[in-house]
Amino acid sequence: MEPGKRHIPLLIGLAIAALVLLGKIFSLQVIDRYKEDADRNSTVYETIYPTRGIIYDRNGNILVGNKVAYDILVSPREVQAFDTVALATVLDVTPEFIRGKLQEYQRRRSSIGFQSVTMMRMVPAETYMRFDEVKYRFPGFKGQVRGVRDYPFNAGGNLLGYVSEVNQAYIDRHPDEYRSGDYAGMTGIEAAREKELRGEKGYHIYLRNSRNQIEQPYKDGAEDKEAIPGHDIVTTIDAHLQQYGQELMQNKVGSIVAIEPSTGEILALVSSPGIDVSQLADIGRHWEEISSNPYKPMYNRAVQASYPPGSVFKLVNGLIGLEEGVLRPEMTYPCHQGYHFGAGHKLGCHAHKSPLNMEESIMMSCNAYYCYVLKNILDNRKFNNVADGMDHWREMVMSFGFGRKLGSDFPAELSGSIPSSKTYNRAYGKGRWNSTTVISLSIGQGEILATPMHLANLCATIANRGYYYIPHIVKESEGVPLDQRFKERQYTMVDTLQFPKVIKGMWRAVNSGPGMGGTAWIAHVDSLEICGKTGTAQNPRGADNSVFICFAPMDNPKIAIAAYVENGGFGATYAAPMASLMAEKYLTGSVSRPVLEKRMKEADLMARVKHD
Repeated sequence: MEPGKRHIPLLIGLAIAALVLLGKIFSLQVIDRYKEDADRNSTVYETIYPTRGIIYDRNGNILVGNKVAYDILVSPREVQAFDTVALATVLDVTPEFIRGKLQEYQRRRSSIGFQSVTMMRMVPAETYMRFDEVKYRFPGFKGQVRGVRDYPFNAGGNLLGYVSEVNQAYIDRHPDEYRSGDYAGMTGIEAAREKELRGEKGYHIYLRNSRNQIEQPYKDGAEDKEAIPGHDIVTTIDAHLQQYGQELMQNKVGSIVAIEPSTGEILALVSSPGIDVSQLADIGRHWEEISSNPYKPMYNRAVQASYPPGSVFKLVNGLIGLEEGVLRPEMTYPCHQGYHFGAGHKLGCHAHKSPLNMEESIMMSCNAYYCYVLKNILDNRKFNNVADGMDHWREMVMSFGFGRKLGSDFPAELSGSIPSSKTYNRAYGKGRWNSTTVISLSIGQGEILATPMHLANLCATIANRGYYYIPHIVKESEGVPLDQRFKERQYTMVDTLQFPKVIKGMWRAVNSGPGMGGTAWIAHVDSLEICGKTGTAQNPRGADNSVFICFAPMDNPKIAIAAYVENGGFGATYAAPMASLMAEKYLTGSVSRPVLEKRMKEADLMARVKHD
């Protein structure tokens, strides 16, 4: 071979090696990929649904658990000729039901594709077992075992919420997380903690043959994914206290909220009328009954109903007056069955001794006293005008949590309303109103609106002598951290030194006998040192609302409660007895006033309530 041509064999060898290498790369990256893509085009994914997290109360009682449910699914494109009557007999339905379902799926063929759809939900176990024995006779039909919610305690239907199959609107909002046939929490804790409770779906992958029939696991299951169970949730709720509150509020409209002052943990959140937990497990079956109920059991009044707080709000005005220096505990004001102002105007009050000092005004719930207090706050000479005084008053009131959402971890919380100078400028014109124009604010009426949660938080704030923790319903646990905001003290704009002056009056309201004028004597329990304040809130749609807040014991308090009973009349008629029974039940484990308890449980106020 000529010297110049000796390199040719070397080039040929290199070319052959390169072709072999390129062929291998082509085989690995193209042919194998096309083969895998072809395999995947003939695969079917079967979802493995995770076990949803359990919801516990603060003492380890299961509020929401899981139980097994059985569904019948169908893959429309896999259905072959079958005996409709035989399948209907097995499933205990009519042939027309099955034909109707298949016709519906045929119309939706393009959107369903090769997916399986749920034809029957929560069939009886015996029906499922009967079908399972003969399912080979009905290609395209299969069974599915899944978990549904179980409720060992009949406590807190409204606060727990329900789980339901997602609709298209929900899927559109969460396109990467849910698809048709999935379930999610829709209300209450189930919705608020959906991310932690739901877990993570898994799947089995199967191969289809040329006739679209499932043959075998794809890659022997090597690419299957196991479902990851949801995290358990530990709530702050005391199941027995919650249950007891529901019994007391039976046949009444309103709410009871109980808070542990030292932590802000919600011990009970009662909304009445509420949803029985037996309705939650199969909410679809009961939906029409629930949604057509004129008393709106889905409406959680504890956090969604805004009411005038009534006389319990006098405590806020008293504290602001003390802080602003326009009120001292020993100061007395007269009451001639009300506060008289202007040309024959009067804000009325019940008969009691006159004049009174601050402790007596709380004990006897004097309206006139707090008219003087509010007037002195708004007309304070340090302000340029009453509008400036009003806005400063509003700022101080809002530091107690009123007029805004408290920031609880419970969904759908309302903010309530606290008026400002702009409110009255719009109503009367700038400079055309004064302190007596808004005098009803002194007793928690007028334009003030608050939820029962706000009132319970006020009570916890007073119990703590000037600060509160944002109320919350979930405790910190493994995999479920507690946001830092729930661990921080929220101080009001009133110095902590002022609060004991108000607490003395609250103690006297409950612990001064009937002859002494204590408006909340009915809430008295020996040795519990309950401190409270009654309220009777005017209601334009019927009888007055009964309101009461209390905490106990006076020192190192363990519980703060707000009870709000629509059309219940005086605060001492229903709200005070029920709140004090709740406090006694929680602190001692029993009640010492069975006659009062029986009267509260048996009282039926539903006929008084005028609903929309």
